[in-house]
Amino acid sequence: THQDGFIISDKTWMHTPEALAKHYISYNAKFLGNTEVEAPKGTEVVKDAVRKLKFQRHIKKSEGQKIPKVELQISIYGVKILDPKTKDVQHNCQLHRISFCADDKTDKRIFTFICKDSESNKHLCYVFDSEKCAEEITLTIGQAFDLAYKKFLESGGKDVETRKQIGNLQKRIQELETENSELKQQLQNLEEQLMIAHTPPAGSISMKPQSTDIFDMVPFSPATPLVPTPASNGCPPPPPTTLPPDISKDLFGAEPFDPFTCGAADFPPDIQSKLDEMQEGFKMGLTLEGTVFSLDPLDSRC
Repeated sequence: THQDGFIISDKTWMHTPEALAKHYISYNAKFLGNTEVEAPKGTEVVKDAVRKLKFQRHIKKSEGQKIPKVELQISIYGVKILDPKTKDVQHNCQLHRISFCADDKTDKRIFTFICKDSESNKHLCYVFDSEKCAEEITLTIGQAFDLAYKKFLESGGKDVETRKQIGNLQKRIQELETENSELKQQLQNLEEQLMIAHTPPAGSISMKPQSTDIFDMVPFSPATPLVPTPASNGCPPPPPTTLPPDISKDLFGAEPFDPFTCGAADFPPDIQSKLDEMQEGFKMGLTLEGTVFSLDPLDSRC
C-alpha cells in the first residue's frame, strides 16, 4: 500500500504514537555489521549485503569470535544502536535517511535496513539477527517513519520551500548590510583625506577671522573629525550584523534543535539546509518488504 510518499504493509501498527514520539521501543538483537551498498533500495541489494556479512561472520565465528549483542532503540528521532551494557551509542540512524527495510520470511530472524551515512553520504546496509522478532522490528521502524514524516509536515516541513526563500532573502539583506558598511567606511576614509588636505601646515598662522553663520555659530568644518555619537538613551550603537555561526552538530545531537517542534520560525541557512535534507529523505520514502534472503541451509544460521 502506498501512502504519503512511502510504502507500508497492510498490517496495523503495533505501538501507540506516544510510545514512539515521547519515548522509544527497545529490542535486543545480534549485530552482524554494516556494509556499503550501491543503491538506496532493492531486494537484491540487501540480499547481497546479507550474504556478504553472513560470510564474514562465519569466518569470525570459526576464529572464536562471537556476534556482538546490541540494543535497538526506535523512536521518531531514529534508530539508535547501543551497547546493551554500557549504553554507548554505536550508530544513530535518522529516519529520513533510512530508505529500505526488510525482514527474512524464511526463519524470521534476519532483518536489515539501508541508511544513508550522515558523514560520507554513502548508503550502508545494516544487518541483524533479531531472535525471531525481525518482522516486528521492521514494522516498528515503519511506524516510526510514518509518525516522523507526519510530525515533520505538521511542524512546518511542508513550508520548507517558503522558508528557503526567506533564508535567501535574509542572506541578501546581510549582503546589502555588509555592502552598506563598506561604503560607509569608504566615505569616512574620503572625509579623513579631505580633512588632511585642508589642514594648514604646522607652525603657520591663519590671519583670516573665523566666520560665523546668522545664528552666530561656527559652521561645520571638514577639519572636525567625525566621531559617532552615542544614542540618545545612552546605549552604544548596535554591533555590525554578522553571519550566524556554523552549526556542525547533528540535528538529533547536542544542539538544542527539534525539527518536530520548530513552529514557523525563520532559520539560518545551516538549519534550513538540514530541513531541506529531511524533506528530500522523507519524500524518497521508506520501503518495507518481506523477502527470502537465502535458501542455503548452511547460510541460514550465523
